[in-house]
Amino acid sequence: GTIYNHPQLRERLKAKGHHFFSEGDTEVILKAYAEWGEDAPKHLMGMFAFAVWDMKKHTLFLARDRMGIKPLYYTTDSKNIRFASNTQALLQTPGIDTSLDPLALHNLFSLHAVVPAPRTVLNGIRKMPPAHSLMIHSDGRQELKRYWNLVAKRPEESRSEQEWIDAIHDSLKTAVRRRNEIADVPVGVLLSGGLDSSLLVGLLSEIGIDDIRTFTIGFDDQPEEKGSEYEYSDAVVERFNPTHHKFHIPNEDTLSRLPEAVGNMAEPMFGQDAIGFYLLSEQVSKHVKVVQSGQGADEVFGGYFWYPQAQADTNPDMLKRLAPYYFDRDHSEMAEMLQPAFQTNDFTGELVRDLLTTPYADETLDAVLRADVTTFIVDDPVKRVDNMTMAWGLEARVPFLDHELVELAAQMPTELKLRDGGKYVLKQIARGLVPDSVIDRPKGYFPVPALKFVRGEFLDMMCDLLNSQTCRDRGLFKQSYIDKIIASPEDHLTRIQGSKLWHMALLEMWLQKQGV
Repeated sequence: GTIYNHPQLRERLKAKGHHFFSEGDTEVILKAYAEWGEDAPKHLMGMFAFAVWDMKKHTLFLARDRMGIKPLYYTTDSKNIRFASNTQALLQTPGIDTSLDPLALHNLFSLHAVVPAPRTVLNGIRKMPPAHSLMIHSDGRQELKRYWNLVAKRPEESRSEQEWIDAIHDSLKTAVRRRNEIADVPVGVLLSGGLDSSLLVGLLSEIGIDDIRTFTIGFDDQPEEKGSEYEYSDAVVERFNPTHHKFHIPNEDTLSRLPEAVGNMAEPMFGQDAIGFYLLSEQVSKHVKVVQSGQGADEVFGGYFWYPQAQADTNPDMLKRLAPYYFDRDHSEMAEMLQPAFQTNDFTGELVRDLLTTPYADETLDAVLRADVTTFIVDDPVKRVDNMTMAWGLEARVPFLDHELVELAAQMPTELKLRDGGKYVLKQIARGLVPDSVIDRPKGYFPVPALKFVRGEFLDMMCDLLNSQTCRDRGLFKQSYIDKIIASPEDHLTRIQGSKLWHMALLEMWLQKQGV
């Protein structure tokens, strides 16, 4: 991880009498803990997961950043705790319970692979929740504490529309500048051609960065969908003239490299773009070691199509305002898909209802975005990008998840998010800065058409996985459900257009790659 305010913290700590022997941020974390103890994470601005062994108190202190950008997995027994930044490291140690957690599976197949902390799909491995610390004492006592909370309510002092736009603009520039300045190497941008990454390029130019390096990837087209967004990324390149790199990945390479990408996932991830980020990161890492990426903009500023649907729903049950537009499967489908040993109560529904019925939100959309930013996004795009980039030693920084920007945006009226098809404020900031064609284009997603429209060799691969003896012996899926989905995979998509066949195949591939 990286602590973006470590120079300022260093000066504060020096004034308190601390001496430093290095220039990096790691020593700042140690001195911050020495000064503030369990409150140290409150003073850190950045993405981090760390552990401190206190030799005097014989305590182990673990902490994870507010937005959960950096992962922290652990396993415990009566005598030991083992922790790591991924599950693969823990699985290399003996005695891990690798049985499947039915409640985590319910999350996984309801929330497009999101399994909120502390669970993972493996019973023996847990993960630290974002914005929390864990103190472990020598007698085995554990104290889990939340050190940050997001309040999605209107502020006491109202602002005009222009005042909101200006405040968000200033906060965004600060977030981009922070993530560019704290680097001893050039910083690139993963440029998809969408509004978010294009705006990052524009903001870097606006704050006076001349050496901008951009990277774009594309895949083979399918009849229903283009496999690249070059027409939009090219317009951004023409506007700002960065040092640009464009990569194209044919389907045969996507298929052959897919198991490799899945093997680098700390947890199974259904997002079709994971392979894209993996292969893009491989190429980018040959040119730069740090990139800025646009993850979080949709969740913070209301960019997805299901947000206005949930906001307009007036069902008295908060869960039913979101689930019909967002959940991949209804609870009843779990009984059709999973063998009896893995069926549970509607665990995901109960969890999400609790998240949405919060005193820290004014409106439905406030509650939904708050749940997304603090819980769902952590285990979907954020984890996906971090895993796939770090597999190649590439550090991805996400300015849209700067916690001060997130706090400000959470207070903003929902109308300024949903207007104009979503992300209204970002579009206003971008107008005149990035090409209009990027701002006014339909909402796009990182396209990997071969994993959405499953056919040919990709279909054969998924059938082989789900009909393998290993999968049958696992006893997870009902064969009747597998057969139904395989018979017409393109007729069985989730509410947000994910392939249900891919979901099952991906989980099975991940388990096999981890030796489970």
